[in-house]
Amino acid sequence: MKAIRRFTVRPVLPEPLRPLSELARNLRWSWHAETRDLFQSVDPERWASSGGDPVRLLGSVRPAQLAELAGDRRFLRRLTAAADDLRDYVDGDRWYQGRTDGLPAAVAYFSPEFGITAALPQYSGGLGILAGDHLKAASDLGVPLIGVGLLYRHGYFRQTLSRDGWQQEHYPVLDPYELPVTQLREHDGSPARVSLALPRGRALHARIWVAQVGRIPLLMLDSDVEENDLGERGVTDRLYGGGSEHRLLQEMLLGIGGVRAVRTYCRLTGHPEPEVFHTNEGHAGFLGLERIAELCDGGGLDFDAALEAVRAGTVFTTHTPVPAGIDRFDRELVARHFGTDAELPGIDVERILQLGRETYPGGEPSLFNMAVMGLRLAQRANGVSLLHGRVSREMFSGLWPGFDPDEVPITSVTNGVHAPTWVAPEVFRLGARQIGAQRTEDALSGGGSDRWDSVADIPDEDIWELRRELREQLVTEVRRRLWAAWRQRGAGTAELGWIDGVLDPDVLTIGFARRVPSYKRLTLMLRDRDRLMDLLLHPERPIQIVVAGKAHPADDGGKRLIQELVRFADDPRVRHRIVFLPDYGMAMAQKLYHGCDVWLNNPLRPLEACGTSGMKAALNGCLNLSVLDGWWDEWYQPDFGWAIPTADGVGYDSEHRDDIEAAALYDLLEQRVAPRFYERGRAGLPDRWIEMVRRTLTLLGPKVLAGRMVREYVDRLYTPAAHAHRALGPDAARELAAWKARVRAAWPEVTVDHLETSSPVAERTEAPPSTATAELGSTLGLRVRVGLGSLGPDDVEVQAVSGRVDEEDHITDATTVPLKPNGAPDADGRWVYEGPLSLDRTGPYGYTVRILPSHRLLASGAEMGLVTVPSEDSGEGAGVLLR
Repeated sequence: MKAIRRFTVRPVLPEPLRPLSELARNLRWSWHAETRDLFQSVDPERWASSGGDPVRLLGSVRPAQLAELAGDRRFLRRLTAAADDLRDYVDGDRWYQGRTDGLPAAVAYFSPEFGITAALPQYSGGLGILAGDHLKAASDLGVPLIGVGLLYRHGYFRQTLSRDGWQQEHYPVLDPYELPVTQLREHDGSPARVSLALPRGRALHARIWVAQVGRIPLLMLDSDVEENDLGERGVTDRLYGGGSEHRLLQEMLLGIGGVRAVRTYCRLTGHPEPEVFHTNEGHAGFLGLERIAELCDGGGLDFDAALEAVRAGTVFTTHTPVPAGIDRFDRELVARHFGTDAELPGIDVERILQLGRETYPGGEPSLFNMAVMGLRLAQRANGVSLLHGRVSREMFSGLWPGFDPDEVPITSVTNGVHAPTWVAPEVFRLGARQIGAQRTEDALSGGGSDRWDSVADIPDEDIWELRRELREQLVTEVRRRLWAAWRQRGAGTAELGWIDGVLDPDVLTIGFARRVPSYKRLTLMLRDRDRLMDLLLHPERPIQIVVAGKAHPADDGGKRLIQELVRFADDPRVRHRIVFLPDYGMAMAQKLYHGCDVWLNNPLRPLEACGTSGMKAALNGCLNLSVLDGWWDEWYQPDFGWAIPTADGVGYDSEHRDDIEAAALYDLLEQRVAPRFYERGRAGLPDRWIEMVRRTLTLLGPKVLAGRMVREYVDRLYTPAAHAHRALGPDAARELAAWKARVRAAWPEVTVDHLETSSPVAERTEAPPSTATAELGSTLGLRVRVGLGSLGPDDVEVQAVSGRVDEEDHITDATTVPLKPNGAPDADGRWVYEGPLSLDRTGPYGYTVRILPSHRLLASGAEMGLVTVPSEDSGEGAGVLLR
């Protein structure tokens, strides 16, 4: 019989065991080995069956067993130590508290998904895992973040396979009362709520759940409340589910409702109000509109002044290297959900629509672009690797017309991973034996070292024994999961005896696990199946491959890729050497990162924004075999692994390109990777392989830490944003908005009328008339006559721009030098600017001048997207000076 109602009965812990509840509700246990060991000791079998979830564990332990533990002095001593350690971790000073450079009082960090632990399944892939690692690293460093997301009733989907290898999705119901979260309550004990106005007088209500991530509160909004109609209750049903309106409502709740949740949390707890708001991708972009409305309603500002104040304290991170990956909504749909009959009635709908308008060439005027809005509402923006920063500047350069892509104000902070979450306990113990547990923990979490030189002192045999132990654990885990997967596919026990022979703990093991969009090329390894079979079955140097990944439920192309891989892996000839494991998630990922020898990544370059899975593998001594994309393009060295040659930039069709790059992959595996693994030195160890593992840990390990990443965010983005926020009080915001309006109106009158050099260079007799020569180290005097219209010298900066030039006379690697006005304007109202130009490089060299808006409160000269350059008849123009 089916129950008509479901609810959770929570255990009542004996008084001596009450600290267990505090430990279970703070997700620090997910990366703190001592706390996990404590929970495991409560009941090892139930701990395993609960999936390592303390909340589920405590809900399943018998009262008699709890009473027995309450009298166990040894257990109580361990419990007291763990509780004291947590309190010290949460309340003590850390890296952030030792800084004195005007850091923000708090930062609100918004993301549509957070991957904290498998016990809180609110993530789909890399974006969520990155967000979770960001919170954990911020906690370790003492950065006062408030995380903001949604609590999805079904999370993402669980994946199984049909008998013929087709992905099937399942959506288990998640009961918040069985998750490691608590409901935020008002002072009178009633549940805290936020509400959004919907068209036709309806409303969307949401309650607020809090997941405590070490020192960091993560606020999660849940619309499944009785006050809502059925449709509104389903807004937070699934991560990345539903149609356009469903997604729009999710993103309005995340952005607008999220700001209201932050205000409620700070009011109820006394937490400092955030000075900086950071939106992780464009999904939460509406947060800027809510903050504008706050300033208009309660701060007495008009829209333009409020926009400037909001921009100053906002950071936007883009993770998308292709326009197709950005959320875009029909403008009419957006318009229907804002204005007098819906949300934010005090803001003109046209002003809202203008923020998301694609004003660049090729843009679609009928669509509302969330990334474009995110960039317009944030004074600071970044990509997630150096290469992705360049790609983003190219992709969004149309928003800053007249500027070279290199000058587009989008920087980059390369992602990192939270080592305490992803490093195997065995790796941690090896480090602790070398330098002590506390120093090892500090090194893994802080991100303050450039090198881990102590790795050099670990004996070769210890490194190799560690790698074999982790590989053996992976083999056991793969067999267990593969057996369960085949049972789900309908196989009987009698059919599955072969699984006992799947994988070999002494064979080179390659991992490939990630989401399955087409650009990640799950099946590139299958381009030449005979050659792959030869590699898998090589009599002396075999390889084995473990593959996992999920396709989006609506992506039949991705599902076909999975089916193709599964059918190959089902072949009795190779099924002991290659496996596909369904239901990829955090728990599985940790085992893969620990046990693989090589991590494979072969996306279409440059479509991988960063890709952090290889970072997690590297922290466990796994070598990377990857296309030079994302973070690998930035930090690759032959010491750390291998770079797969790419055919990008060549006029090949996609099929030919895949053939070329697959052949390069096979060559690397056959000629370099496998021989290096199986080659033995005098002591019977693979000396050169072990040295690569050692170099990976020593040099690459410190780079890939989330602690390093969060430090960069604090220093390069959060702190400048906090300073800008403080500088943009009401009066300054009004001043800046009025100044921008005046400059925009007057800019058509700004001109470069004449440009000349005060010390002419000698003409080269053999060169074209426009070409001249000069000696290295000499200095030219530039003199430029400009028209500023109604603007004055305080409103602009006139710059000389110089550098090497390419064959089309485009300046590369440019240097800018401000020129100074010489006296008052002439009778025609023109100003003369002068300054020196030092010739500091040999080779083809050129210069030009330009005029930019200038104000003390601008973050960059390109911020307004306004620039004036010489016309064709402005004098000498940009002559090539050195050949």
